[in-house]
Amino acid sequence: MKKLMLSLLAVTALTMTTRADDKAVTLTGEGMCAKCELSETKKCQNAVKVTKDGKSTVYYLEDNQLSKDFHKNLCSSTAKITVTGTVAEKDGKRVLTATKIDLVK
Repeated sequence: MKKLMLSLLAVTALTMTTRADDKAVTLTGEGMCAKCELSETKKCQNAVKVTKDGKSTVYYLEDNQLSKDFHKNLCSSTAKITVTGTVAEKDGKRVLTATKIDLVK
């Protein structure tokens, strides 16, 4: 019985951690192409560099349809953007799955 209770507790804690990671964030920073500007990918991909307290962090935007449609704004030059979505870590990089992308005016 104790093993069952401990197992249930562990599953509940894992579920709560996963849900916390799915929280949407909004980031504002310098939008750019990870291939053309950063030379870090083999094909064009959006990225946003966020600077806070003098430290820069690059978030690579997941290559979903929203990001593909927005890429025309970033491939040949950088632009200040605001991105909303969820962040995950893949292969040691922060990847943001965008649900909204806007140019900052």
